[in-house]
Amino acid sequence: MSALDLAAGAIRRDETVEIVLLLAFVGGYIDAYTWIVHGVMANAQTANLIFLWVYATAGDWTKAFHFVPPLLAFAAGIVIAAWLRRAAGERASAISTLLEILLLIAISILHNRLPDLAGTLGISFVAAMQTAIFTRVEGVVCSTVMITGNMRQAIEAVFLAASGGAPLGTLRRSGIFFALCAVFGLGAALGAFATKAIPDLALGIPVVALLVVLLRCEASHQRAVQ
Repeated sequence: MSALDLAAGAIRRDETVEIVLLLAFVGGYIDAYTWIVHGVMANAQTANLIFLWVYATAGDWTKAFHFVPPLLAFAAGIVIAAWLRRAAGERASAISTLLEILLLIAISILHNRLPDLAGTLGISFVAAMQTAIFTRVEGVVCSTVMITGNMRQAIEAVFLAASGGAPLGTLRRSGIFFALCAVFGLGAALGAFATKAIPDLALGIPVVALLVVLLRCEASHQRAVQ
């Protein structure tokens, strides 16, 4: 994407660096939270699937089935997000973020009474909606809930820039993807600390980050309307 495109405001409001970094922070945070509290990954369904089959092949079906609910909840979240994109169009990102906030608040309230249901199912559902709705940064495909693809793109961009002939903005793109990886790690670190230090209030931190995302999306939408 050229500097002229950037100046013209061609970037969608839900694809700005600020918003994507905030979402990456949330992604790392809730993954650490669900791993510590529930022993499953909210975002990394690859890990859940691996653990499922590792325990299944060992004949430990109790532990194997422990990883089935987050997989199913993640699938349900993807379906709802796909429907939301079709039904709400440009408003899907704001509506999805609002739903994430409400679900995390509900999960934090229900956690003491229904820990597995609220934590395992609810947070995986939230993670699925985020990964399906927020898929790009400045027009380039990215992930806010895992770093593997982001790391690949960051390293490839550095290689292209070092080998010569790279398009304009390649180093900037590399910096954005490295920042996504770093912020995801920061979120995981803070999530691990808060989950142990303030377990009853731990989910309040990603709620605040998502509120900022919602407000930024809405502010950009209002400017576009005007």
